[in-house]
Amino acid sequence: MRVTVKLYATLSDYLPAGSKNNRLEVEVAEGVTVNAVLASFLLPPKLTHLVLLNGVFIPPEARATTSVAEGNIIAVWPPIAGG
Repeated sequence: MRVTVKLYATLSDYLPAGSKNNRLEVEVAEGVTVNAVLASFLLPPKLTHLVLLNGVFIPPEARATTSVAEGNIIAVWPPIAGG
């Protein structure tokens, strides 16, 4: 099945060359979790601060048990500081 992964800010560096609009559609196995999809991009867990699945926040403790489905969109932001 296919899901879309969107990586924002500095996380876009983890996308393959040629990815457009900070997103990539990937083929994943049935029943795969959010954590497994993110691990396939070699994202350091400490950088996956805000994770949304179809616009709904997935807290860190739920990412290992939340499965994705065909057509889902996972959006990820790193920690951001400013002032």
